[in-house]
Amino acid sequence: MSGHSKWHNIMHKKGAADAARSGLFTKLAREITMAAKLGDVNPDNNPRLRLAILNARKNSMPNDNIKRAIDKASSSNVENYEAVRYEGYGPGAVPVIVEALTDNPRRTVPEVRSIFSKNGGNMGEEGSVSFMFTHAGQIYYPLDAVKSNDDMTMAVMEAGGDDVESSEDGYIITTKPDDFMAVQKALSDSLGEPEKAELTWVPNMPMDIDDETYEKLEKLVDALEDNDDVQKVITAAA
Repeated sequence: MSGHSKWHNIMHKKGAADAARSGLFTKLAREITMAAKLGDVNPDNNPRLRLAILNARKNSMPNDNIKRAIDKASSSNVENYEAVRYEGYGPGAVPVIVEALTDNPRRTVPEVRSIFSKNGGNMGEEGSVSFMFTHAGQIYYPLDAVKSNDDMTMAVMEAGGDDVESSEDGYIITTKPDDFMAVQKALSDSLGEPEKAELTWVPNMPMDIDDETYEKLEKLVDALEDNDDVQKVITAAA
């Protein structure tokens, strides 16, 4: 969830993942399998699979699990998962985007709608809030990845990235969706693997909310992320 800082968001997700490791591995494996099924099983020739494996490793997923997920793509009885996006408003009228991989949208839609309604939110139609976000790639590096901000700026420019933000927590590099894989690979070649890399939705006007609303929003996000089909939840909270 987008929280009090983007970097805090990464660490929050990491902590939540540690508390529910098996559920996280299931979701990571699903993305690996679908990436391998839709493209080449060799990650060198399949950018989506390469990214899925990177994120799995960053979340301490064992190599045996990763290999099984790739091998599963060649199975004749592997499920056909569909990438879907749900949109709505959480507590405090904060816009929320939910990305899912599901083998049965007719099951997932009412489940997600119920989670919204039970946690002070409302699910809307597709497009009801996404216009308030920009779809972009984001790549995260710790401060010690480079010697100075100028070095990072130069690396991002050479890689073709659009922007880089720095704080006491680290660097966030933003790219256009179509450039994301190439920029991520170029930066990995020059700086090493990032802390995290993802295609996500960046709020155009992040909302400042009070602590009470934030806690309610966090409860909604946690409930959504507990759903087996939900891969990612993004909010417009500042």
